[in-house]
Amino acid sequence: MKRIERQHLKQNELVLWIEQAREFLETRQRAIAGAAVGVVIIVLAVIGVMIYRGQAESHGSELLAEAMVALNARVVPTGVTVEENLPAGATLGATGTFSTEEAKLNAALPKLKAAADAYPDSPSGITARYHMAGALASLGRYEEAIKEYEEVTRRAGADSLYGRMSRLGKADTQAQAGQLDAAIATWKELASTNADDLPMDAILMELARAYVQKGNTEEARKTFTQIVDQHPNSPYTAEARNELENLKG
Repeated sequence: MKRIERQHLKQNELVLWIEQAREFLETRQRAIAGAAVGVVIIVLAVIGVMIYRGQAESHGSELLAEAMVALNARVVPTGVTVEENLPAGATLGATGTFSTEEAKLNAALPKLKAAADAYPDSPSGITARYHMAGALASLGRYEEAIKEYEEVTRRAGADSLYGRMSRLGKADTQAQAGQLDAAIATWKELASTNADDLPMDAILMELARAYVQKGNTEEARKTFTQIVDQHPNSPYTAEARNELENLKG
């Protein structure tokens, strides 16, 4: 009897639970339907964003490719015969020729800017801006180049690959522009990061050269010594030793 009573109790509890669930769904049918619609809208929005990003990156890549074709074009001075039997790597992605490097860079700049500004935070936009900064520096437009290098670092992140490469480019551009104090500050900042993907021996060499150019022989001596001690197998070590001898003399 007790077993039968327990079964009846369980059945009654199940019936009661089903009835309560039905009443809950009926009283909240509108709210549940609204929540379901909200979930569908969110899912559709996520899908839409993913599709947009994919299309944007595709278009950005096309703009970057067009700019790189101009940037990689050959430079053939007027009156020079073009050698047709060039290795494949020499003409990869390049069409047409320019008579001077300046003409090529001036032709590539608008395309690089278009690619950089179209989708500035995308990988293609960041890559285009980095190359645009390099082209500006090569043309002697140092202040513009420094500004674009800083923009790459801001958008890509200081610790990203392009962020670090842009800081290298910025320091080199500052040195070319005669802004030695600013270049030294940037080189020192980079040297202090100890990042594995940065050429520390090259950074220290540029820092030491900047000290020499500025006339700060004591800091130059310290930095050359750091190269010799910390990077004995570096291709810059022999030059660093020679510079130390010159400073002693």
